[in-house]
Amino acid sequence: MVFNTGAALLDAIVLAVVSREQEGTYGYKITQDVRKVLEVSESTLYPVLRRLQKDECLEVYDRQFDGRNRRYYKVTPKGTAQLNLYHEEWKLYSRKIQELFEGGAAI
Repeated sequence: MVFNTGAALLDAIVLAVVSREQEGTYGYKITQDVRKVLEVSESTLYPVLRRLQKDECLEVYDRQFDGRNRRYYKVTPKGTAQLNLYHEEWKLYSRKIQELFEGGAAI
């Protein structure tokens, strides 16, 4: 993709992906799901996950899987509120950009 992805958009995308799983999901699966829509590396996503955890938007817990611990992430109520805000802002932003591309928005 030719457009840069800023921190807020990455946060929004990660929250959207994690929110799809009621019981939470693990880091590798989050990376794979995000890569379906955006070219991004694990080294980019793990700082996003840590930031969202620090901001209390994600809850983190470990669960045994095949004899080892796997770290899971789950959206908190604060994370859900933040995701809703991002969603509303995205709709407004993308509508304005679309209008501009189509020649309908005043500059």
